[in-house]
Amino acid sequence: MKILGIQVLRGPNIWSIKRKKLIQMRLDLEDLEQKPTNLIDGFRERLEKTIPSLYSHRCSKDGPGGFFERINEGTWMGHVIEHIALEIQTLAGMDTGFGRTRQTKTEGIYNVVFSYLEEKAGIYAAEASVKIAEALINNEDCLIDEHIQMLKELRESERLGPSTGSIVNEAIARDIPWIRLNKSSLIQLGYGKNQVRFRATMTEKTNSIAVDIACNKDETKRLLLDSAIPVAKGLTLSDINELPDAIKKIGFPLVFKPLDGNHGKGATINVKTEAAAHEAFEYAKMYSRKIIVERFITGYDFRILVIDHCMVAAALRVPAHVRGNGQLTIKQLIDKENEDPRRGYGHENVLTEISVDRDTLDLLEKNNYTLDTVLPQGEIFYLKSTANLSTGGTSIDVTDLVHPQNIFMSERISRIIGLDICGIDIMAQNLTQPLTENGGVVLEVNAAPGFRMHLAPSEGLPRNVAAPVIDMLYPPGKSARIPIISVTGTNGKTTTTRLIAHIVKSNGTRVGYTTSDGIYVQNTMLMKGDTTGPVSAEFILRDPTVEFAVLETARGGILRAGLGFNKCDIGVVTNIQEDHLGIADIHNLEDLSRVKSVIIGAVMRTGWAVLNADNKYCRNIANSAHCQVAYFSMDENNPAIVEHCKKGGTAAIYENGYITIKKGDWKIRVDKVTHVPLTFGGTVEFMIQNVLAATLATFLCGYKTEDIRMSLETFIPSAAQTPGRMNTFKFKEFTILVDFAHNADGFNGIKDYLKTIEATEHVGVISATGDRREEDIKETARIAAHTFDRIIICQEKYLRGRQPQDLIDILLAGIYEVKPEMEVIINNSGDKTLQYLIATAKPGGYYTILSDTIDGAIVKVTEYLDKEYGV
Repeated sequence: MKILGIQVLRGPNIWSIKRKKLIQMRLDLEDLEQKPTNLIDGFRERLEKTIPSLYSHRCSKDGPGGFFERINEGTWMGHVIEHIALEIQTLAGMDTGFGRTRQTKTEGIYNVVFSYLEEKAGIYAAEASVKIAEALINNEDCLIDEHIQMLKELRESERLGPSTGSIVNEAIARDIPWIRLNKSSLIQLGYGKNQVRFRATMTEKTNSIAVDIACNKDETKRLLLDSAIPVAKGLTLSDINELPDAIKKIGFPLVFKPLDGNHGKGATINVKTEAAAHEAFEYAKMYSRKIIVERFITGYDFRILVIDHCMVAAALRVPAHVRGNGQLTIKQLIDKENEDPRRGYGHENVLTEISVDRDTLDLLEKNNYTLDTVLPQGEIFYLKSTANLSTGGTSIDVTDLVHPQNIFMSERISRIIGLDICGIDIMAQNLTQPLTENGGVVLEVNAAPGFRMHLAPSEGLPRNVAAPVIDMLYPPGKSARIPIISVTGTNGKTTTTRLIAHIVKSNGTRVGYTTSDGIYVQNTMLMKGDTTGPVSAEFILRDPTVEFAVLETARGGILRAGLGFNKCDIGVVTNIQEDHLGIADIHNLEDLSRVKSVIIGAVMRTGWAVLNADNKYCRNIANSAHCQVAYFSMDENNPAIVEHCKKGGTAAIYENGYITIKKGDWKIRVDKVTHVPLTFGGTVEFMIQNVLAATLATFLCGYKTEDIRMSLETFIPSAAQTPGRMNTFKFKEFTILVDFAHNADGFNGIKDYLKTIEATEHVGVISATGDRREEDIKETARIAAHTFDRIIICQEKYLRGRQPQDLIDILLAGIYEVKPEMEVIINNSGDKTLQYLIATAKPGGYYTILSDTIDGAIVKVTEYLDKEYGV
């Protein structure tokens, strides 16, 4: 077997709209195409022995064991690899269960598709599943345990922490979109101007001064003490020579901790001797220049969580410990405790595995124990000096037991320090009594407190502490989204996108849009190039200045990685024509329709699909749409329009020379096409279609027809507004037209327009694109032969795997089918071709450059024009 490629899909895609995180592996089975599983001796037995949990996979059968039935009956190895990839992720703590395996039209080549939780782990699962299958086929050791451990490590390196993850999951439950802004825990919720950001449990509302105070334990203690909050008696030291005086003033037992430490790092508790005090001081010094020395308060370790100045949870924290049975050593007791199914690697389970570190060894030494000591029956030995869950501690929920006075005190503390989310550490006998009565004290106030102990306590009720965070960031009435219009289709995408964006920004809204020539916010290009994929879409949605997004969405980006957004308000499909066929398993227009329909699948149920009623493939998309549908058409008598409007539907039509909105039986005329510059006086049919699509989309967004009319009349086709789309350059004696038409439908549109242009001669400059089918290239050449008096072939670029002469020969074959005697000039230098064109131009001639044949044609033609007029 051979892996031909692995793609990571991160948004709605051709396999699933709802399951956005998928791996698509292209797999060549090679000789195994002729060898299903029932022909491989012992394969089922070896697979079941290696991964027995695969028995739970039903695989289209009625119950467990269905997958192994399929193995016995005979299935192909791509299908087996799909199930292995899913199960090894599950065994590594990433329970995910969606998979599809489909043979392509090339024998032996399969697309193996399965869901993932963490991207790097998903890619590894794809590669590992093939290795495991090959080892099982060859009766070799497949190293299953090593693969699962690697998946666990990749999971921990990639996944969001429990706190961050809980907030993201709560956002998802509320249909709030999110974007991970780095490899760590910086998260954006919402889009554009309605975004908010947070990192772990610090939000953009978190006061930086408050964080500084919380990180300075001495400052925190002083502020609390001044506000009559009970705190532990202590001092701050910077030199070990100050230690004897501190011991005299405070008295043993003591606690040592770094001034600006966190998560218990550098802390030592219950210090009872001067020697131990010196050692504890030096240990804390490793983490901070200044050290806090406090009286060690006996009692229990509690954490109170306050969000938006309201107490939401409280937990009793217990350090990692073991209980003796008079038989096992401390090491053996630790190993036994780690067998608890609730404990796992990193954050995979409720509890974390207990490890032996310096803190553990110090505690053993203080008690004259070693790891080989047999702990007496019933004795509890604490393995850590702090109760952090990340070091193996446990938590017990006590939220419902907190005394009202302690609740009031905690909420007051959050305001004194100024934190929107804070964790308050308390040492007390209990929280059922006021701290002022039971002698309890506040030890610390923490910025960015962990949520894990509250989300999944080892005992007591779990608390959804992420919910109040989202309530704070998105109170009732605040939206997380901005309007999104996604535009796709074979031809007209870019012009339609630009026109929609023009209408939006002309009416006072800051718009961000992506096109095949660049990314724009308002009138500024921020990035140049073909920006019609998911990365570019996300670029716009990350921008905090954007109020409205219009996203050109091309076939390639959808196939490569899915959509860059999870939902849109309006999806526009301009048309579906023959182009890009024979690439990436897209062989016919039905296949292409399936790709384009992804954006319609992503439209919200209350949103709109704007479809071309004159195109049967667009009409077919409407049959599976789960949103409202509106059509546009060049013919008001189109049966689809008539039927749609009879049912009260909305459409945009071209009738009696007008761009018209039709709602049921009512007509609302928006503008006369001769008043719309983009239509070139109503002579360019495909431009009228683009205007209809943009008019309908913005009308459905709520824009008034008079505002749309004004915008249509101020959108001037030019190299600045519509680069590469019908750009006309009028020299003194001749005219040059530059248009990036690159398929048969685009060439036909130019042909129809040029019929309206009187000229002494029509000359066309054309080329081919190497990854198109031979028949498609020939068809453009045939159309060119019908259109022009002379043709120049300039095959300078876009070879894409073919030789220049091969493409030239295909073009010549198409031309000569139509006009065997036609004059054809071949010049594969763009600069020389343009020089020749201008040097030989006849007065009254009309010269058309198609398919972006000359690199930077618009810029170069503009330079010649400037020279002619002395600019």
